[in-house]
Amino acid sequence: MLVSIDVGNTETVIGLYRQDGDLAHDADAAVGYGLASSKEAERGLTHHWRLSTVPTRTPDEHAVLLAQLLDLEGMELDATASGIAICSSVPSVTTSLRRMADRWFRDIPCLVVGPGVKTGMAVRYDNPKEVGADRITDAVAAFDLYGGPTIVVDLGTATTIEVVSAEGEYLGGAIAPGVAISMEALYSHAAALRSVELVEPRTVIGRSTAESIQSGVLYGSAAMIDGMCKRVKQEIGEATVIATGGLSTLIAPFSEAISHVEPWLTLHGLRCIYEYNEGER
Repeated sequence: MLVSIDVGNTETVIGLYRQDGDLAHDADAAVGYGLASSKEAERGLTHHWRLSTVPTRTPDEHAVLLAQLLDLEGMELDATASGIAICSSVPSVTTSLRRMADRWFRDIPCLVVGPGVKTGMAVRYDNPKEVGADRITDAVAAFDLYGGPTIVVDLGTATTIEVVSAEGEYLGGAIAPGVAISMEALYSHAAALRSVELVEPRTVIGRSTAESIQSGVLYGSAAMIDGMCKRVKQEIGEATVIATGGLSTLIAPFSEAISHVEPWLTLHGLRCIYEYNEGER
């Protein structure tokens, strides 16, 4: 099985994928806790975990954590994993995971998405090396699942928009402060405002400070996404809009532009890139 590891600035998502030749799980087999629907199981995702990203975690700690997660499901890493694929936005964690793989799992092929790694997707950025590994991985996954033109809205620490052409080229995108960052800035700089739970308010016109913040954050974020997608479509034509990231299920219901929500999109992209490089070996 392929262990896919997506390291974001705030959270790390780990997924376990069936590969050709794996014994296992038929279509009705149980999948890991929290799997949203059967489509992930049909794509081979059998288990997933969402953890806090800890930049100071050592290679040994990463190895212990990964082994413990599989142990909870009654599996041993050495016997289960046929490959490891990593996508990381945090350089210190990237280094730590590389060292983990080299020390503890040296017999298991490991791929870290970054400059020099073939993805099967042409990058039309002025400087392709500037594009984050997560952005390319999301684009690869989106094109594999839905073709192009495609717009990916990743709602994580930052809100990023990735644009893929009809031919499967990465065209570029946009980066904005994420929902959580915006809220933290609001609370830090406005003494009279306090943290609130992000749930849908009764009306767009908030009748309390809490409802006003909820309206501004939820409907405002959705409106920003809709406006950006409209502008992108004016340049590339009609496109499929996909939302992913930790906040995608929260914001997507309020957006008119988003047509698909794929919480595990980056994991799927890691699988695609790993298999592409496996075919090149």
